Amino acid sequence: MNHLIRNLFIILFTGYFAISCATTESTSSASGSDESRTEQSSDSKSYSSVITSEAETQQGVVDIHSVGDKIYYEIPDSLLGRDFLMVSRVAAVPNNFSGFTSSGSKTAEQVITFEKVNDKINIRQRLYNSVAPDSLPISRSVRANNYEPIIASFEVKAIGPDSTTTVVEVNSLFETDVPAISGLQGWLRSSYQVRRLDSSRSYIERARTYPRNVEVRHVMTYEAMNPPSSSNTNSISLLMNQSMVLLPKEPMRPRYHDYRVGWFTVTQLDFGSDEQKAATRSLIRRWRLEPSDPDAYARGELVEPVKPIVYYVDPGTPEEYRQAVIQGVEDWNVTFEEAGFKNAIQAKLPPTEEEDPDFEPEDIRYNMVRWIANTTRNATGPSMTDPRTGEIIGSDIIWYHNHIRSYRNRLMLETGAANSKAQNLRVDDDYLKEAIRQVIAHEIGHALGLPHNMKANSSYPVESLRDPEFTSQYGVSASIMDYARQNYIAQPGDGVERFIRKIGPYDKYSINWGYRVIPDAETPEDEVSTLNEWILEKADDPMYRFGQSTGYDPSAQTETLSDDPVQASTYGMMNLQRVTPNLVEWTSRPGQGYDDLEEVYGELIGQWSRYVGHVITNIGGVYMERIASDQDGNVYRPVSKEYQEKAMEFMVENAFTTPDWLLDENILRNIEHAGAVERIQSLQGRHLTSVMNSSRMLRLIEGESFRGDDAYTIAEMLEDVRKGVWSELSSNSSIDVYRRNLQRTYLNHVKSLMESDDDDVNGSDIKPLLREELRTLKTEVDRAVNRTVDRRTVVHLQDVQNRIENILDPK
Repeated sequence: MNHLIRNLFIILFTGYFAISCATTESTSSASGSDESRTEQSSDSKSYSSVITSEAETQQGVVDIHSVGDKIYYEIPDSLLGRDFLMVSRVAAVPNNFSGFTSSGSKTAEQVITFEKVNDKINIRQRLYNSVAPDSLPISRSVRANNYEPIIASFEVKAIGPDSTTTVVEVNSLFETDVPAISGLQGWLRSSYQVRRLDSSRSYIERARTYPRNVEVRHVMTYEAMNPPSSSNTNSISLLMNQSMVLLPKEPMRPRYHDYRVGWFTVTQLDFGSDEQKAATRSLIRRWRLEPSDPDAYARGELVEPVKPIVYYVDPGTPEEYRQAVIQGVEDWNVTFEEAGFKNAIQAKLPPTEEEDPDFEPEDIRYNMVRWIANTTRNATGPSMTDPRTGEIIGSDIIWYHNHIRSYRNRLMLETGAANSKAQNLRVDDDYLKEAIRQVIAHEIGHALGLPHNMKANSSYPVESLRDPEFTSQYGVSASIMDYARQNYIAQPGDGVERFIRKIGPYDKYSINWGYRVIPDAETPEDEVSTLNEWILEKADDPMYRFGQSTGYDPSAQTETLSDDPVQASTYGMMNLQRVTPNLVEWTSRPGQGYDDLEEVYGELIGQWSRYVGHVITNIGGVYMERIASDQDGNVYRPVSKEYQEKAMEFMVENAFTTPDWLLDENILRNIEHAGAVERIQSLQGRHLTSVMNSSRMLRLIEGESFRGDDAYTIAEMLEDVRKGVWSELSSNSSIDVYRRNLQRTYLNHVKSLMESDDDDVNGSDIKPLLREELRTLKTEVDRAVNRTVDRRTVVHLQDVQNRIENILDPK
């Protein structure tokens, strides 16, 4: 058998799992053969001629030799076939670079392995999305149908002195444009019109090796016709950091996911299952927490983990906010205590140069809370994961400095009516620090494996959020992972002091579910029955529900509060109406213009729109409850007719009626010369068309088919909309400019629906019912046009008559 066939045969059939959760060390490929090693070394240089006396050598998981500007990896044969996690991150970016790609941002994450084939070392990407035990015949097909790409290849330069290592030069991996580890994703290349990488201005800045990881920093300079800054240079330079960490030889025991509890997951197709199909299995993403004293842990005592989760505070963090960051991290200890661990998560200030000269934020050994100096108004909590088991290997929390601005503004708008600490652009320092603390805690939750839980807030009764004792104990939602930030429900005089979210009951429950060690279980399968019991114990308590936004479930919406979104939005509107007259005073600063007023007013409009949106979801809304097939009840349950009618009443009173309080002339004449009429038309029109959305109407039709008279029907909804939008017709009132615009939007939207080619619309009751509504409306308009004396109203109604005729009879 020649070398090529033999090497390919061995590569295809080594390991415990092929493209799987296998972690047994591969003795691998052609490297295990003394014959092959001898033949390869005959074509390579001697070790001493490559690794000369001038070489600077670092010993680590892979020894690194620097000879001039050349970087050599000396790879032990024992690591051929072993899995490494390769994480590509941007260490420095140019000014005005893409907002969510900042220093510390991850641009790629993948598993790689080194393999030796003839006289080359290949870096091959490893994939774990399809699995099968090596003991099963189908594992051969899994391998053959999941052939993994080679992302880099290097000629062997030398064999180590004891013939157990291989030396390769790796400069080309970091000095050429390798897409798999690039810092410029495709859409950025298009946006910046990138032509090519300029190798003459790209180089390795530093390479370091440690016992488990290798860290390389390299500068990448691209020719770009439309760079984000310094346009006269036609160039983009990025400082990249590539982390390569050896994954555990003995992998962490995975834990199977259950969709009733929220977790980030890694998903695999298991071709070795006995389910008579390629079964999908999902493993939750979590840190490897193991009790330092298993016996005490089994007795129910709190014990420290063998290896706690440690975060370092970015040295660039302003000093006044560092303690808030530390508290936001360590707030999660109370949840880990539910899981049996104490001091499980820690936050530390970074070491000084004297304490650790090798400390770098991008080093994958360090989990960082980064403070990013750009204008993005957000924060994120990404992590890096072993795809074999879901073990989280490292994490970077990213706080963008300008996110302070978001919380300053929103605290004023949402809580300013009842919260004296938020009635100024300079929000009370302690209050702002508390907001930062809770944002950090939210992002740490993501890094621990928890996704957003948008259902958590709907477990709290609306009136409880006006109760000082309740809000002090429970915050605003049952989970800090909810997008429920400030208490906009509390009214002046309620006495509420805590307006900001905090870690809640669901967070303790989910961390216990994901991290508690089950001592009696020997396999992931053994854990399933216990995990299910924990879910069923809490199944009747809404505080322990999980849900994500769907667009149709009003109990799982972003930025909403309480079990009664209609009443919550009513309270929110009441507070906005109290805040609006104060905005000029609250945003004014001596010697400054009205830029802050313009910004805050724009966000006020957005908040009004958000409250309206929370109500609309109830019309044609369907609750989704995550239950298993052996639990009572149904997954989907329509919103009651009575509540949908309540939501429509809110729309008529708050969205379709002209919001005069938003048209504060003292504000508008200081921020714009014109625009209010168009703004209100856009706002009202957007929500009107949302109510009359075809998907919503189809849900109403289906609801009626199942529930009959107990359903809020599409006919009733369309009638309510018509009466609300055209209410002046029954009273012969004048129609103001805002309402005229809204009524024209109504007709334009009906026209678009009548002309729609959508099969769902054409095959439903939507067009016949709209046609009936138009005929009824025309009768009312014909009657009203002869009774009104307001000239503008008459002209408008005559135009309406023509529009309706053209819709009903386009010919």
